[in-house]
Amino acid sequence: MTAINSATARPSFKQRVTQELKDFFIMSAYLAVLFCAISAYTQLSFSKYGHDSEITFTFAIIKAFVIAKVILTGEMISLGRRIESRSLYLFVLIKSTLYTVLVFAFHLLEEVVMRIYHHLPNGTVLHKLDLEEITARSIIVLCAFIPLFAYREVSRALGPGKLHALL
Repeated sequence: MTAINSATARPSFKQRVTQELKDFFIMSAYLAVLFCAISAYTQLSFSKYGHDSEITFTFAIIKAFVIAKVILTGEMISLGRRIESRSLYLFVLIKSTLYTVLVFAFHLLEEVVMRIYHHLPNGTVLHKLDLEEITARSIIVLCAFIPLFAYREVSRALGPGKLHALL
């Protein structure tokens, strides 16, 4: 009988779930801090001009959880793995862009579901979108994804725990 090398053995179900939850909470925390900062900035900006903002910190945290799950789902279906052979900076930029598009598509789906829930016509989703707001959100999400995916890909390239040990 040959001994199975622990480095090449496939992780158990419990180890995979633990790693998935760890990734989810780290990613959620990163995105929650970013989205809460944006919410605070928006609230301060709107209050300066006498407008009340509907954006809350709770909504920002929930959005962070949802987007983190969307990212992990995209990784589970291997979104962007075909371009993995490119240089790291190019791979991170392309992957960040792909996931920004995925989040945008999820946002559209969320709007459709909200319209169905509130008994509004589905066709109004595209007509009611504010192009400037969507562009601004997409730029913010893209800028948030670049360091997130850079960290994740450098960590993956170095091996488990090595980047964390360096930092």
